[in-house]
Amino acid sequence: MRPHLALIEDEPDFALMCRSYLEHEGFTVTWAMDARAGKSVLHESSVDLAVLDLGLPDGSGLELLRALRSTSRLPVIVVTGRGAEADRVAGLEIGADDYLVKPFSQRELVARIRAVLRRSQPPEVSAVIQVGSLRIDTAARQASAEGVSLTLRPKEYALLEMLGEAPGRVFSTEQVLERIWGAAWQQPATVIEHVYRLRGKLAALPVPAPRITTVRGYGYRLDP
Repeated sequence: MRPHLALIEDEPDFALMCRSYLEHEGFTVTWAMDARAGKSVLHESSVDLAVLDLGLPDGSGLELLRALRSTSRLPVIVVTGRGAEADRVAGLEIGADDYLVKPFSQRELVARIRAVLRRSQPPEVSAVIQVGSLRIDTAARQASAEGVSLTLRPKEYALLEMLGEAPGRVFSTEQVLERIWGAAWQQPATVIEHVYRLRGKLAALPVPAPRITTVRGYGYRLDP
């Protein structure tokens, strides 16, 4: 997917040049001309990184960065004028991930953005979860036990993967609904039905396999 950038910059010619180059390099760019519009973009859009000019017409970019850092770890690259060393230092102290001094080349901007995005990615986890004889391939979204495949519906697989990520940990019905259905207001019977079907498929395997245990009053766990 194309990374989504917020470009918060008040110089139209410079902003349009940046946006055109960044889009050509494979990014989606939303441009905001001032702090108010920038705040709206940062809070209402799914943004992967912000390029923030500290000199905005309706307020300090530093204040916008400080407000953002109170609620978010969104990667931010601050942009300053050549002589604004104090602003650069303040931006880094508040929590900017990098900075650029105008004028700068578009190639350098792209390189800085890609470097910050790489650093901000969570560490890679194994694509395979192994719980006893059970092997869950999260990339292929398939599960098997000693070579015997399980035929699972999408929600059954998601439930098995969730439990398999932390064997022995008890997950509540509300946690399962929020993670798999995206809404804790769904009926608990939905989880009970899927646990029942998944438990039956694990039990039907011709080899020993982990089992789903009901912890009365708490939820469910996967036992090797």
